[in-house]
Amino acid sequence: MHKIFRVKKVIRETPNAVSIIFKGRIEYKPGQFILLWLPRIGEKPFAISYYEKEEFGVTVEEKGEFTKKVSKIKVGARLGIRGPYGHGFEIKKGKSIIVAGGLGMAPALPLIKKIRNSVIIQGAKSKDFLLYRMNKELLETMEKQKNRIIYCTDDGSFGIKGFVTDILAEIIKKDVQVVYTCGPEVMIKKVFDICEKKNVECQASLERFIKCGIGVCGSCVINGQLVCKDGPVFSSIQLRKLKELGKFARAKSGKKVSIKEYFNYKK
Repeated sequence: MHKIFRVKKVIRETPNAVSIIFKGRIEYKPGQFILLWLPRIGEKPFAISYYEKEEFGVTVEEKGEFTKKVSKIKVGARLGIRGPYGHGFEIKKGKSIIVAGGLGMAPALPLIKKIRNSVIIQGAKSKDFLLYRMNKELLETMEKQKNRIIYCTDDGSFGIKGFVTDILAEIIKKDVQVVYTCGPEVMIKKVFDICEKKNVECQASLERFIKCGIGVCGSCVINGQLVCKDGPVFSSIQLRKLKELGKFARAKSGKKVSIKEYFNYKK
């Protein structure tokens, strides 16, 4: 059953992404997702990116019909929401690293506010697509909790020119308790492989087509695991069993397709 929330504000984050902040409160754990409903259009899953006592929000990348319509929502509009659903991140004590690529910074944002003395590696194709880079509240929280961020871009327009996985391979050490990662699945697979080599725990937020959100329809299956119910955050123990990780997914029709084909689909 949907609960109705009013849009409190809309924030343009990058040329192709906006954050929609709702007035109200929900019980939530970093890494969980909600299903956002648009009348006459349908509903889609989104990770919660903003979370405070009396407001919460999602960050939407404009790709298909649904996301383009959502991005044009005005302040004061009312939208239906189901959830939160799924397993979130298990926050561990000690030093950690967050690896976030592209829109993967969205589910990572609430997690960043929960950790201390850690490193965030954020990557994007260029300077303009680094989510929340100018977010004053986030920068203040990072400083207060003694976290530091390393930026990298594919074109070298900001930070280090290169990939987040290259930086992770350089800085990961035995004193790291856990690596959290969100973003493109090919990147996630490389992060997981690095963690396995270094014998460091990995927690990864995966994406698949989610329809029901409660483990009934099976559209989000990966090697017998349901992303909506068993994930979206998976532990190292679970990831070792996911042989399709970084290779295959299911299209909206249920057909098995390559990861590249899946993520090129306009949702």
